[in-house]
Amino acid sequence: MERLETERLILRRFQPGDGEDLHEYLSRKEVVKFEPYGVHSETESRAEALRRSEDPAFWAVCLNDSGKLIGNLYFQQQMPDHFRTWELGYVFNNEFQGCGYAAEACRKLLEYGFTSLQIRRVTAHCDPDNAPSWRLLERLNLRREGHFLQTGYFKNDEQGRPKWHDTYAYGLLEKEWQSSRTVKRDEN
Repeated sequence: MERLETERLILRRFQPGDGEDLHEYLSRKEVVKFEPYGVHSETESRAEALRRSEDPAFWAVCLNDSGKLIGNLYFQQQMPDHFRTWELGYVFNNEFQGCGYAAEACRKLLEYGFTSLQIRRVTAHCDPDNAPSWRLLERLNLRREGHFLQTGYFKNDEQGRPKWHDTYAYGLLEKEWQSSRTVKRDEN
């Protein structure tokens, strides 16, 4: 089973028993506000943990010292395979936001992708109203490639009408990732 470690975190595959920690954050409206799903019940969270344990696109992000699951990353290869493009996503328990955990976890997963998986390009998308998300992507050196208007909807308003949302699109090429690592080494 793949496992990645940072100074403070363990990134691992989901396990069927992760439902309780997953529920701790998927049950919060403010956490799932920009996600394509709503608030999860305990039963739904247990089922989701089981589903994610069978889906290699999902990574559980756990604290190194306690093993507590505090968030998850999504890292999925996009079609066609020979383009070597992967999509990055993330959701974190809001009790652990603002501590640098998401950036630390994403950096480690990007490093794994570019070095071990030999990916060529990473993409990510977020709602322009989700400033913490797009600021994180920019801290990770992803480049904003577009602002797309009313690209879709996940939720409806009180009258049942679609709540259309805009999307920021981000990208990072392997050569840009390599270049940013060289600059950081030179600064040290």
